[in-house]
Amino acid sequence: MPSRPRPGPRPRPTDTKQRILAVARELFTRQGVQRTSLQDIADRLGITKPALYYHFSSREELVRSIVQAIIDEEEAFLAGHEALAEVDPRVLLESYFDFHYHHRAEMTLMLNELTTLADLGLVDRAMGWRRRLGKLLYGPEPTLEQATRAAIAIGGIQDCTLQFPDVPREELRRAAVAGACAALGVAP
Repeated sequence: MPSRPRPGPRPRPTDTKQRILAVARELFTRQGVQRTSLQDIADRLGITKPALYYHFSSREELVRSIVQAIIDEEEAFLAGHEALAEVDPRVLLESYFDFHYHHRAEMTLMLNELTTLADLGLVDRAMGWRRRLGKLLYGPEPTLEQATRAAIAIGGIQDCTLQFPDVPREELRRAAVAGACAALGVAP
């Protein structure tokens, strides 16, 4: 009797979940959340739709899972800086650039899907983070001028990480942080 070939190791459920997240992130970014069905994701992975439902009960849960890591990291980032006795604006801006540069793909998805994110309650949370960053830069009661400078600096850092994908990271970091410092009126 011929021996049967042994199948390779079966992926652990966490591996499958991570594969689903990776494919969903790619398809959502390229096609949009509303134009990507769970069947598209299952087909791309070579799994059945019920197998996908085993890990994620809906497209909304999948979107939330993709952005949850960013939400958690952003919270930790802010809490870490809020715990400091004194915040160096340049250090804050540099680390903020690093965070957004690292998460460019997810940020692109989030910008493309603001309506979906609003439905999930995530836009208000992001605006809250911006207010917290403004307070880190200017204190608990920033003036309108200070708040607008902070919004320009913070939004500019985010935009630069997405708008200049072909610029080497360190060159872009220097230019973006210098521009954000200029908007804040602090020495670069």
